[in-house]
Amino acid sequence: MVCLAAFAALAAGAAAAQTAPQPLPTGQRITPLAAPGARFEPLVTRGGPKADYVADGAAAMAVSPDGRRLAVLTSGYNRWNGADGKLNLAVSQQYVLLYDLGPDGARHSRTLTVPNSFGGLAWLPDGRGLLVGGGVDDTLAVLAEGPDGWGAPQTVRLGHAAGIGAGVQPQAAGVATDPRGRLAVVANYFNDSVSLVDLAQARVTAEADLRPGKLDPARRGEAGGSYPFAVIMGAPGTAWVSAPRDRELIRLAVEPGKVGVTARVKTLGEPTALLYDPKSGRLYATQDNADRLAIVDAGSARLIAEPRLGLPEGMGVVPGKGLNPNAIALMPDGRLLITYGGANAVAMIEPTADDARVLGLVPTGWYPSAVAVTTDGARVFVANRKSPPGPNPEGCPPRLAAVQSQPAGCGAANQYIFQLEKAGLLQFTAPTPAQLLATTRQVASNMGLDNAQARAAAERTMAALRQRIRHVVFIVKENRTYDQVLGDLERGNGDPRLAILGERLSPNHHTLARQFVTLDNFYDSGEQSSTGWTWTTAARTTDLLEKTAPVNYAQRGLAYEAEQTDRGIATRLPPAERKRVNRGAPDDPDVLPGRALLAAPDGDRDDEQGEGFIWNAALRAGLSVRNYGFSSASFDEGPSPPIREPFKEGRKIFEAADHALAAVTDPYYCGFDMRLPDYWRTEEWLREFAEQERAGHMPRLTLLRLGGDHFGNFGNAIDGVNTVETQMADNDYAVGRVIERIAASRFRHDTLVFVIEDDAQNGQDHVDARRSIAFIVGPYVKRQALVSTRYTTVNLVRTIGSILGLKPLGLNDALAVPMADVFDLNTREWRFTARPAPALKTTELPIAPERFASADPVCPGRNSAWWAQAMAGQDFSAEDRLDTDRFNAALWEGLGTGPQPVQRTGADLSQNRAALLAASPAPGRCG
Repeated sequence: MVCLAAFAALAAGAAAAQTAPQPLPTGQRITPLAAPGARFEPLVTRGGPKADYVADGAAAMAVSPDGRRLAVLTSGYNRWNGADGKLNLAVSQQYVLLYDLGPDGARHSRTLTVPNSFGGLAWLPDGRGLLVGGGVDDTLAVLAEGPDGWGAPQTVRLGHAAGIGAGVQPQAAGVATDPRGRLAVVANYFNDSVSLVDLAQARVTAEADLRPGKLDPARRGEAGGSYPFAVIMGAPGTAWVSAPRDRELIRLAVEPGKVGVTARVKTLGEPTALLYDPKSGRLYATQDNADRLAIVDAGSARLIAEPRLGLPEGMGVVPGKGLNPNAIALMPDGRLLITYGGANAVAMIEPTADDARVLGLVPTGWYPSAVAVTTDGARVFVANRKSPPGPNPEGCPPRLAAVQSQPAGCGAANQYIFQLEKAGLLQFTAPTPAQLLATTRQVASNMGLDNAQARAAAERTMAALRQRIRHVVFIVKENRTYDQVLGDLERGNGDPRLAILGERLSPNHHTLARQFVTLDNFYDSGEQSSTGWTWTTAARTTDLLEKTAPVNYAQRGLAYEAEQTDRGIATRLPPAERKRVNRGAPDDPDVLPGRALLAAPDGDRDDEQGEGFIWNAALRAGLSVRNYGFSSASFDEGPSPPIREPFKEGRKIFEAADHALAAVTDPYYCGFDMRLPDYWRTEEWLREFAEQERAGHMPRLTLLRLGGDHFGNFGNAIDGVNTVETQMADNDYAVGRVIERIAASRFRHDTLVFVIEDDAQNGQDHVDARRSIAFIVGPYVKRQALVSTRYTTVNLVRTIGSILGLKPLGLNDALAVPMADVFDLNTREWRFTARPAPALKTTELPIAPERFASADPVCPGRNSAWWAQAMAGQDFSAEDRLDTDRFNAALWEGLGTGPQPVQRTGADLSQNRAALLAASPAPGRCG
């Protein structure tokens, strides 16, 4: 039985927190209680194995055929550790929450569970059962209500041994049933097919491959039918499925024992959610990556229109893509409700004969992903995927294994970023026109449309900088929080108790923060690397990436689909080259043909598919770009042992997966490989930089990946850089050396260096799990300043773009205020001297002895053997393949002092820093 007092306190706290606009790490705000008669509550399961569990990743919603019940399905992370710190499999399920619908809205009645899911949910026609796509289990789950209530799910195996790609698993996604409840169609997301299930026999009776080359040998290698996501039944005997990667809607003929393709409709964007209106005979599809709505005459399979979605006419044009329309519902009068995941709103839309008109918007929780309405249209329901995470002082993400001597309570804290971001359910009365006008204005404000004055003021500073700055160096690092690194700084809001990577390991980070600007209120927009790298390079994510990332990180199947790969394959490369750079790529020409990238943001123009990254904008603007390590084409481990100076051997070791970067990439620069110290990456950059200085031509935009603070490969890392201490110190020194060299160069007066972590997932922070470090260094940057303005990844990306004179990449950075508070136009001269941390004395790196400060002691620490054992079994061959519970637990065990702090206060520790540092020295401080 649920603890009603605990739930009441949780719900009351959530409601109170939403009274005022709540800022997000994307730069936007949320106000879900702004809707008329709004009731917003966390998605507490109130049933199942743990009645007070709050689920995440709400993904789908459906009203029963009789209009009396509502079902909400989760497809999120949903991993929970028990008091012993180990994964509780009974709780770590996906959830189906059932609600009774009445005059006062939805009231929870029952909670059902399934092991896995990926967005597929449908009621049986009699309203006595539900179908759920079983995700990585490759099943169709049938949940039936009998005389004695709801029984255990019946599963129908779909029969796929593997997914189609490089070492991927199947993934059952969307589901639909025929009007008599005899047949079901299941979308096989990673098998590019649909399965037809006879529900009475509980077995698959047919499967249709959706790829043109598998249906007609003459069309081998032709793109089509990949990533089938949503399914819906249309007119009798027909179904429709969305295929987002290939941007098409596919009509199917369905009959007992037979299913096949009868028509294809091409779309500008990536179609996801589907709705069929039997009254009009129209099919509607939301289009990810294009912010459009597809309107199709289902009978003739003719595309009627693809209107761009946004604000109501007369309220201005949304400046760029990023609304992420992702769910759709039909009101009784024919109007549509469409959720804008990227704008935290639901739009009311009126279809016309050949178009659609946006009537207004209503604010929701963070990232709405499902919407429904009562049969009379009086009440609207919206489920959102996540919430602001808050502090995570015990930030040890949960997985099954445990480290020896793991600190008590580490896993039990359940403070990994995906665990802290919870789903919610909003319900409100359908607004009147006057109310809709007011809520639309609130959405516009939440998006940042009312920040015009602040943007204009900041842009004046940017305009002055554009006259003085010619070059930007953009350094991206990996996964650290503010408190982990700068918590022991004498200024700013840091917690020294959490500074396990503090000044003894990161002296250059600390010198940069002291000498230039300390940003103690900076937030990474992405949770982890797949979303983090996309936010960092495009200032937004796509809806499909938001849907897939938590499922992938929970080890529920799917693939790491960011940084220019689909299903582990660099699809932007020609088919003949895919096998060369990735041994797992199949030879079949019908495996992901074409150069589309599912999760890559588009540019603003419709022909700029997958070209919404900062380098695309720079190249379109005619600027010179040089890439060092961004967009690696291969997940296969490189040469063994790694090559320190491949240029000297004439051996190219890197290829960019993104075709736009291929021609501007240094092939001798090593990408992600934790065996190689960042020292040698810096050496390669220094080699080319010397050539640039001699020629007097430095790229306008330099992309420089220095990810050694990710840590890993302790057993086979070279040069003695094989402990967390030495790898952090190596990364710190590499950053310092780059900045030192620029400061002493002919480009020092017209070059700015931006440094950011792609995300903050592998650390603790007393303010927020997304708070991280960032630096802006060079001329016209303030000196010895503390800037506590709330900034995010998006603000930093917009600052770079504005200084370079680039158009905004999308909605978010177009509305972001550049980081003007960091600059002082009267401060031109600058210098910087890099200093290696004492830990590097224990390595074999060729660092001149005089570089070290003689007074700096080498602090005792764990050796390579300890770290190798603590991390045994981890996969460091690519980003974020870690058992992150063991990883972070080992970090604290190896570097921390005493038990981990447990309070989630978010207290401001910026005052009385000297006394605080004296009372709470950073872990591991010595000397």
